[in-house]
Amino acid sequence: MADQRKGIHIEGLRKQFGTGETAVDALKDVNLRVVPGEVVGLIGPSGSGKSTLLKCLGAVIEPSGGKMTLGGQTIFENGWRIADLRALRRDRIGFVFQAPHLVSFLDVVDNVALLPMLAGQSNTEARRRALELLGALDVAHRARAMPSQLSGGEQQRVSIARALINRPPVILADEPTAPLDSERAMAVMRILQQMARQYETAVIVVTHDEKIIPTFKRLYRIRDGRTEEEAAEGRTIP
Repeated sequence: MADQRKGIHIEGLRKQFGTGETAVDALKDVNLRVVPGEVVGLIGPSGSGKSTLLKCLGAVIEPSGGKMTLGGQTIFENGWRIADLRALRRDRIGFVFQAPHLVSFLDVVDNVALLPMLAGQSNTEARRRALELLGALDVAHRARAMPSQLSGGEQQRVSIARALINRPPVILADEPTAPLDSERAMAVMRILQQMARQYETAVIVVTHDEKIIPTFKRLYRIRDGRTEEEAAEGRTIP
């Protein structure tokens, strides 16, 4: 059983841009939890704070206050508790974006193996792990293809493999189905759910994509910098 103390826990998170009369409170009081093995949706209108929250969670920008715990480790509590934020992003957080952002001059297997190689893992072991993940995502047969030779759905599968390669406790997915048709969007959500369960990864999916919202068992809506949990359908993806 997954350790419920791990995953993602956010308490009273705040982010203010600017000071004095020009200050803008992008996040006012964000409380959110995602347990290992769970995929949770984050929805809300443009300008509500979704992107700011994801950047805080991804250690891209520093919050103004509150607490963030990832994978059982407090990374922020009214200040960073981690000295090397680059290593945190590399080793403990997987990112999946709307655009796959694959390296154009590397083949599929090396796109996935690049992060562990940069972290000091041998090329042989990094590629072995990459091929294992590509197989789990049903794209191992494209291992030697270049990104330009892949379909949109294949590119997104490769980006998911890359996000999982270092076995991070957390994956942050920003509009991962936006450029895809319904069939491919559902395939991506099915994969994220399967991988979350298999690797006990906590996944947050930021989305405007109405067709995937019924697939979440839990949803958070962010409005005016605050979060509210909402009931969701949790529909099984065929």
